[in-house]
This record gives sequence, structure tokens and C-alpha cells, in this order.
Amino acid sequence: MSATTATAVPPRAGNRAWAKFKRNKVALVGAGIVLLFVVMALFAPLIANHDPFQTSFMNIRKAPSAAYWMGTDELGRDVFSRLVYGARASLMAGLVSVLIALVVGVPFGLAAGYFGGWTDSIISRATEALLAIPFLILAIALAAFLGPSLINAMIAIGVSAAPKFVRITRGQVLAVRSEDYVQSARALGASSLRIIARHVFPNVMPPLIVQATITIATAIIAEASLSFLGLGLQPPNPSWGSMLNTAKNFMTQAPWMSIFPGSAIFLAVLGFNLLGDGLRDALDPRQDK
Repeated sequence: MSATTATAVPPRAGNRAWAKFKRNKVALVGAGIVLLFVVMALFAPLIANHDPFQTSFMNIRKAPSAAYWMGTDELGRDVFSRLVYGARASLMAGLVSVLIALVVGVPFGLAAGYFGGWTDSIISRATEALLAIPFLILAIALAAFLGPSLINAMIAIGVSAAPKFVRITRGQVLAVRSEDYVQSARALGASSLRIIARHVFPNVMPPLIVQATITIATAIIAEASLSFLGLGLQPPNPSWGSMLNTAKNFMTQAPWMSIFPGSAIFLAVLGFNLLGDGLRDALDPRQDK
């Protein structure tokens, strides 16, 4: 049996996963919520009914109305429009941060799991040391060191999330490297790089996809936290976290300033978590019926 044949993916595996995902109503709800925010971010100029930067001192802290669906803030800016544009910052932070975490963490996890020995010891000890630091504390420390901006916040979140991907990848590789198709490829003289790229990495992707989806939710919360602390996207650019930071001073006079961005964060995080749970169930071969 050739190594290529041994690792061939059944042609209907993707169809089975999709069929399982479609049967999961909770996962579909999560996917719908995520799609809603993606559409909101992509078509923000068409959805927003006001300029998110336009101030109006005649409309300061106006309650929700037909003219201002979610009211106005302390400078008379439309909360709904800023909420829509804020989706761009939150989703970008979630996606880019996870991409950074994957790029940083997966190669180290592959090396630790496949080569073992001193390589595994060094990478594992460094990973455990980073995991001992609470995720948000590490992200705040890195963002403060790099300086306040959305780009630096994404880098800080991505680097802080990377140890999780190192640990997950290493664990999956340890289970895969002893499989027959890996041993067959090694016996046929395939290089370590080829075995990792062709036979190991494709078989550890499903857990990484699930973890990446769930980590996007964590990254959205982290970005909102950094923006709340002034370490993320800088005013006057709209961000859900910075909107909450401003709203905390007007909790009694204008509660809508905090209710709507807080609800947006809640729904976005809920959507990605539900989607991640659905992907986990769909991609888990042990749950095939």
C-alpha cells in the first residue's frame, strides 16, 4: 500500500460532516448569528443610516427613536451606525488574531509532537510557562508593551492564544505519528518535512478548525477588553469595547449606550461558540452513526 493511498480521505467524508452539521439546529443558529455579523461588517456603509463620526450637539444622548434606532452617544453620534462599523474591528481582530495564533503555534506543535526528544521538551516547557499566565493578562501586557492600536492588539491577542494551538497540535500529532500510513511513508523513505506536510498535518486539521472557531470568540472579548482599556482601536474609530468604555459614565442617563454594544459582543461570542460546538460534533469521526 502506498503512503498516498493510505492517507486518502474518503470522498464522502465531507458530505457526512455537512449532513451532521445541518442536523444540528443549535449549530445552524450559531452560523446564522456569525453570518449576520459578517454581513454587517462587509456592508457597513450600506446598513448604517448615519455617519458614525458625525457629531451633533443638538442630539446628545437621545433615546432610541425612529431617527436614531439605538439612540445617540455623548457627542450626538448615532449608536447604531457606530455599532455596525464596530463589527469590522471586532471580526477583524478575531480572525487576524486567530490566524496569527495558528501561524505561530501550529509549526511548534508539529515539531514538538513529531520529533519528540529535546525539541518536545523545550517547546512543551515554554508552552506550559505561557499557559500558566492568564490569557487576558498576557494580552494586556503585550498590548501595553507594543502600544495602543488595533494592529498591536491583534498581535498581542494572537501571540497570547498561540500556546493553546501548540498544545492541541502536539497532542494530535502524538496520536497520528504512530499510525500505519505514517510508518509506511517513513519506510518508503519520505522526508520528515514531506510526512508532516502530506500525512500528519491534514489529519490534525479538524481539531484545529474547531479550536480556531472557538478562539475567535475569545479574541473578540479580548479585543473589546483592550479597547475598553484604551489599548485597542483608538477613538474616534468605532469599537464595541471603546463604546462600552464611554458608556460606563452614563449608565443611568443613557443606558442604551452600553446595552447595545454589550449585546453585540454577547451575540457575536455566542454565535462563534455555537458554531464551534457544531463543527466539533460534525468533524468528530467517533460520532458517526
